[in-house]
Amino acid sequence: MTALFRHIQPSKKLRITVRSIAQLLKISQNLIKRVESWAFVVFVHHRDRGGLFVSYRRLEEWQNAIAHHIQTCPTLRELSQIKTSIQCDSRKFKKQYLPKTLDFLFQMCLERQDLLEIWESSNCIAS
Repeated sequence: MTALFRHIQPSKKLRITVRSIAQLLKISQNLIKRVESWAFVVFVHHRDRGGLFVSYRRLEEWQNAIAHHIQTCPTLRELSQIKTSIQCDSRKFKKQYLPKTLDFLFQMCLERQDLLEIWESSNCIAS
């Protein structure tokens, strides 16, 4: 389990919808019987195929949870830690991340970094 995974705690915090699973699998929602959030994966009961394991990292909810952490990061130091965690997690689980997802997250990190630098520099001037 990586630091990012421990931080996000997907099985406890993410609300996985049948719609998002159906979009990911490119199937009709009617073909999904049930979705179970397990500790490290989502288990999908597929009507005509049996069970199927899906990584949390492949879900839009995972990307949104990381984006939320980036947007609410209070300091440059914590932002740097989140960015490092994303890099380590994406290296370890390369096949589970789409390049566009990583681009999106790193772009968010840059934008948040710019805001925090402005905020921190204005606080230094005010002091």
